[in-house]
Amino acid sequence: MIGFLGTGIMGYPMARRLIEAGHDVRLWNRTREKAERLAGIGATVVATPRHAVRGAEAVICMLSSGPVCDEILLGGGAVLAEMGPGSTLVVMSSIPVQTAQAQARVAAERNVGYLDAPVSGGEKGAEAGTLAIMIGGEEAAVERVRPLLEIIGRPTHIGPVGTGEMAKLVNQLIVAGTITVVAEALLLAERSGADPAKVREAILGGFAQSTILEQHAVRMIAQDFEPGGPAKHQLKDTETAMALARELGLRLPVAALVDGLFADLVEHGDGDLDHSAVIRELRRHNGLPVR
Repeated sequence: MIGFLGTGIMGYPMARRLIEAGHDVRLWNRTREKAERLAGIGATVVATPRHAVRGAEAVICMLSSGPVCDEILLGGGAVLAEMGPGSTLVVMSSIPVQTAQAQARVAAERNVGYLDAPVSGGEKGAEAGTLAIMIGGEEAAVERVRPLLEIIGRPTHIGPVGTGEMAKLVNQLIVAGTITVVAEALLLAERSGADPAKVREAILGGFAQSTILEQHAVRMIAQDFEPGGPAKHQLKDTETAMALARELGLRLPVAALVDGLFADLVEHGDGDLDHSAVIRELRRHNGLPVR
């Protein structure tokens, strides 16, 4: 049996793939209605996190942040206290490296395997089962849950606990920076009188090719910011990355500028929009109308 915590934008399609693959999945979500959507295809929806993980061989945690994970796993949710020896906890949320390492120490005290395994690929990747899964933890724990993770995406074991979250921070810096540069480029095309959609079409397949140019540029042009990855979550990750850089004595000037733009975007009330909405903040910075 698999316990699954968190059935939001990403967790819902991930859990659905496990259920459709024939696994017995017990679900918990803070807003129960989001989990109930999966009851019709065979999932068991329970009232508390402890009920979700009781007797589970593996538990997947797909919650929104480090503090939320700590509360559910170590605090009032008491998930780790309920997990049995020999089971494996897979935290697929994007959380700080130090948070993952602290959780792993508690898990080890209970003889529970721990993996930090954040993902990248967005809602489309979760639906298609093509997520990049970056894993930190012991090899034996990785192999125990590899068949489950391969249903969700492409797992890569990087190293000890914390290295999965480190890889996700690297990923998020690249994503945030690329989204911002694509937004700037489209704004330049628009203000110079060119059709941004035609400019995008012309450069696809060249060195500027990227998933963000393919997918997020379309959102920016259409001004469609229904969230796949909310801007507030992008900010959470860039802030975490910048804090770690400071601890390491690193100056990352481009990342610092991007982090500041996302902070402004959230401050102006756009945190629940997709992270491609950073183009709205660039419009504000240039005194242009925000549609």
